[in-house]
Amino acid sequence: MKSIRAQALEVEQNARLTPGDDERFSGYGVMGLPFSSGYVLAMRRFPVTSVGPGYSSVWLRRPSGDWTIYADAAPEASCARYFAAGLADAVHCDVGVNWTADDAFTVTIGGDVDLIWQVELASTPVTAAMSAFMTALPNTLLANKPFLKAMGSAAGPVLSAGRLGLAGSAPNRQGFRAKPRRMWFISRSSATLGGDDLGSPQPLPVQTRLGDFWIPQRGIFVIGSSAFDRFDPAQHLPASARKAA
Repeated sequence: MKSIRAQALEVEQNARLTPGDDERFSGYGVMGLPFSSGYVLAMRRFPVTSVGPGYSSVWLRRPSGDWTIYADAAPEASCARYFAAGLADAVHCDVGVNWTADDAFTVTIGGDVDLIWQVELASTPVTAAMSAFMTALPNTLLANKPFLKAMGSAAGPVLSAGRLGLAGSAPNRQGFRAKPRRMWFISRSSATLGGDDLGSPQPLPVQTRLGDFWIPQRGIFVIGSSAFDRFDPAQHLPASARKAA
């Protein structure tokens, strides 16, 4: 069986968008990982999108509850396109995602942010079964919102991850559909921000979310795709929107 790194690099080279006329993304990432300090990190690596060039992003939630998304593409062509209204800030900067072993990678942001996030992954019988199930699903079923909502409700307890939101509305009001195909748990992780240790992976006292996207209470790495409603300025908020103070 191919290593996790080999599967991720295959996505880098051969990622394809699923059929459709909505706004689509294909790649891999960490759905979310809470730390004992109250910080939360998430990562997205989309080599191909329908709204612009491929990009990498880091989602950072501070213990205060404020979110910032850092991305190496402009907000209009990255995650802030959909989540800006739930953010304190969206920053366009360099984001590095570097595989260091067959089951490990490091995420970095330089400059004043100075984030170093190390991640190790592992397969378990639960993630292997979920991956086999999701890989077998047809694209048409993964485009079905009621099915995705039901799958998220069922998968959350199975994965001991709290609530999972695979379909719903993002803060900027576009509908979203998350379509994981393969998954692994984060077995070990550490991170520093500005030289400060963020602690050990640990569920938050109260699970957090951005719109209807709930951040899992344990680290889950996925390969898959996602789709959002096409931007309509009459209904949706722009990437420049920000959370009210």
